[in-house]
Amino acid sequence: MILAGDIGGTKTVLASIETQAGGSTHIVREQTYASGEFRTFDEIIGLFLADGEQIDAAAFGVAGPVIDQRCQTTNLPWLLDGSALKIRLGTERVRLLNDLEAMAVGMLHLEEQDFIELNPNAVEQTGNIAVIAAGTGLGEALLYWDGERHHPVATEGGHSDFAPQNERQDQLLSYLRGLYPDHVSNERILSGNGFGHLYDFLAASGYAPPCPAVPDHAAPDIDRNALISRLGIDGEDPLCREAVRLFAEIYGAEAGNLALRSFATGGVFIGGGIGPKIRSALESGEFIQAFTAKGRFRPLLSTLSVKLALNPRTPLLGAMHYFAAQ
Repeated sequence: MILAGDIGGTKTVLASIETQAGGSTHIVREQTYASGEFRTFDEIIGLFLADGEQIDAAAFGVAGPVIDQRCQTTNLPWLLDGSALKIRLGTERVRLLNDLEAMAVGMLHLEEQDFIELNPNAVEQTGNIAVIAAGTGLGEALLYWDGERHHPVATEGGHSDFAPQNERQDQLLSYLRGLYPDHVSNERILSGNGFGHLYDFLAASGYAPPCPAVPDHAAPDIDRNALISRLGIDGEDPLCREAVRLFAEIYGAEAGNLALRSFATGGVFIGGGIGPKIRSALESGEFIQAFTAKGRFRPLLSTLSVKLALNPRTPLLGAMHYFAAQ
């Protein structure tokens, strides 16, 4: 039995998998848990595993930097230790993966219908593939092409500096420096909390009056960021609509940056929970316009495939297939 997990700041998904004859896999059991309701990851394992259940191998995608098979999660107070998990699970075959590393592997196992091509001028090519995913945080990874197969490479690129591309984004950076004087990362914008930051910036700059339906600050019974995103996509409020448009513009620019950094001639995969929810904004053309706006490298980026992944189970699939890919 293989135990696979997708451990995120919002939710944790565990699945037990059996390998069938011929190498195919079958999910025996799958369960989702609200991560914030648990003090440790071990509590979730205790709920999921039956007494005496034998685990042969385990792989977990974790939202945070994995160093020497240990990870202090970025958006949770959890410390995961591969050595301790080997003892807990009774197997030496345990692997902690950065969540985007797991997602990158999972992308290679999706079906064609799981993707939406965002670049109408895309030309299919081989080579490195960039993976970017906005969700609770911003994750970035790449799939290195060795001439025969792809290998996942984890990064913490989502915490790199936000680089404004026009006058309004210059103003946004100045606004965010007031909130985060030490460092303004891309994750401060390209994540769930980013919608609130963009909305508040636009309101402060006088772009439009505040929306009556959006509370001034986080409320226990209202997901403020999700509300801003929904009102913006539905076009129900001009301030929310511009927040979503600006999000898509900045998302496209950073996806283009990652494509250049990784020389992603094989294209870009967009994962994470936010992309499918703002699909119409990503398909509007401004995302690709910002993606390709790289001066002398516009011709190169203009032909790259940029695919939005719609399958929310991609990181779990990556964890499931990790050992098979070795």
